[in-house]
Amino acid sequence: MASSIDCPDRAPRAVSGAARRPSAGPIRLRTGAGLWAVVLVVLAALTGCGAGSGTGARDDPAAAGTAREHPSANAPAAGAPGTAQGRPATEAPAVIPGLGPRTRAWIPGDARQVVVVTGRDRNASHSQAVLYRHTGAGWQAGPAWPARNALRGWTDDHWAGDLRSPIGVYSLSDAGGLLPDPGTRLPYDRSDGFAVSGTGFEGEPLEGSFDHVVAIDYNREPGASPLDLTRPLGADRGGGIWLHVDHGGPTQGCVSLSEQHMRDLLLALDPAQHPVVVMGDAASLRE
Repeated sequence: MASSIDCPDRAPRAVSGAARRPSAGPIRLRTGAGLWAVVLVVLAALTGCGAGSGTGARDDPAAAGTAREHPSANAPAAGAPGTAQGRPATEAPAVIPGLGPRTRAWIPGDARQVVVVTGRDRNASHSQAVLYRHTGAGWQAGPAWPARNALRGWTDDHWAGDLRSPIGVYSLSDAGGLLPDPGTRLPYDRSDGFAVSGTGFEGEPLEGSFDHVVAIDYNREPGASPLDLTRPLGADRGGGIWLHVDHGGPTQGCVSLSEQHMRDLLLALDPAQHPVVVMGDAASLRE
């Protein structure tokens, strides 16, 4: 399970309350499923998140849920990606560096926290994550965190089992994990259903990968546990795409960070700031 939760089933491109490319709309997941459902979810996650040895991982949640398919009228004004729009280097840039006009248009106008995950290349499994906060005057960047994504890189047309992470803009509404809530303001589902075992694509142990996770609202319904198996776009479009603890290898569709950085992210995300993740390879995000 290179990233047990990042490769759940995907759904067709459709948007339902999220800021992402045209794709399937978000779906609410429920957390009242029984133990059997939990087991199924974990297996699904392992197959989607890079279970290179038969272990399943939820790495391809459908794009349904929180990804907007059309540019937001309130999106930040377009500007040269990676620049501060003429502002002094000491000031927060008016636009998030590295994002082109199309990508910025997918970000909801009310989003004040944006996690930008930038892949090295379309077919690479290494990336970098930065949390941006809007200060009222511009976008303030947090530290850059090393990250991993799917084994085969990125795609703007994600399907279950393609071993690619979905490119787009998705809301971040629910969290959970095997370990207790570290103090996040997001709804947090502490469950034994997040326990995982086996090895990833590079032979690394997957245990602990889901100690803490944040569901990426691709092909899922916001408001439910990350373990929920609801797939608004259909199971063939993947699902179970999460931000989770890095296990030292590529995922099946998810994005992974070190355990400390996952805790930092959980403590920072605030539902009142309407957080979203913008993810994809650098060239695609510059569009």
